[in-house]
Amino acid sequence: MSDTSSDQRRPIGVRDVAARAGVSRQTVSRVLNDHPDVAAETKERVRAAMAELGYRMNNAARALGTRRSRTLGVLASDALQYGPSRSLAALEASAREAGYWVSAAFADAADAAAVVAAVDHLVVQGVEGIVVVAPHTQTLEALAALRIDVPVVTLHSAGLGTTGLSVDQAAGARLAVAALADAGHTRIAHLAGPVDWLEAESRAVGYATELAARGLAPGPVIAGDWSAGSGHAAVDAVRRSGATAVFAANDQMALGLLSALHEVGLAVPGDVSVVGFDDTPDAAYYWPALTTVRQDFEELARRAVAVVIGAADGAASALAPVAPVLVARASVAPPRTGQPGDPAP
Repeated sequence: MSDTSSDQRRPIGVRDVAARAGVSRQTVSRVLNDHPDVAAETKERVRAAMAELGYRMNNAARALGTRRSRTLGVLASDALQYGPSRSLAALEASAREAGYWVSAAFADAADAAAVVAAVDHLVVQGVEGIVVVAPHTQTLEALAALRIDVPVVTLHSAGLGTTGLSVDQAAGARLAVAALADAGHTRIAHLAGPVDWLEAESRAVGYATELAARGLAPGPVIAGDWSAGSGHAAVDAVRRSGATAVFAANDQMALGLLSALHEVGLAVPGDVSVVGFDDTPDAAYYWPALTTVRQDFEELARRAVAVVIGAADGAASALAPVAPVLVARASVAPPRTGQPGDPAP
């Protein structure tokens, strides 16, 4: 095998860039690390050489020399649901805007060993911090048993822990119930998320808290699993409950319930009003358009990246819950006169 063919397969390195730009390897290294003591003309020449040669920086090698990988780790224990998946996309965008790359690892929340292995995988890659998308109690418990030598923040953890970032789930649920109560409903059911999800628990707490604050009797709580199918299956329980309104813990379950109510001849919002949670992109196009609670995943991700890289202006403000917003649409109306739960005339 000739030396020429070997060189053609060898990745372009710092010495190649240095030779093309007519500078030392140390100068190339300084340009790569944004060192201030490099003349603008020299930086331009080095960067032109990189572009011409197709040089790609090796983050692992860079970390060895500078202790900076410019990479953040993201550990997700559930990326299939809307909230966690949106957060992953928002985290990647926020990290890129801050000049960082993202390395992701996934682990089953119920498997503590898998969570530990995922954290080890990220740490070995030299990540400078880790954001954990942790909607389950089990993930937080596994993390609490570890010593991790880089900054760690958690998302979707209902604000638990000293570095837990979240949208205020209980406040969002209270907004949803308030919208129904303000429309005149007094018998309000809750289509709840899975019991092992921290945010589902917080939304159920917010639901009960708002009912109590208004002097309304606790309504029926119907178990769901986040899916449209579970919302569809809940229709019989809703009908038996006598509720004139339902707060669904996410938009997907609300979608299934809207479909089932239509199938059994009940109009929304004429017979039953429905409010969801998340404000998914499709929620405005449900029939009727769904009143729901919007979560600002982009703000949550921006704060997480700022905290983990130490760029937050103040830990207290950065860690404060992000406020949700009610988005009023067509799925809420006053109850019909004579419906169960109507106030006495």
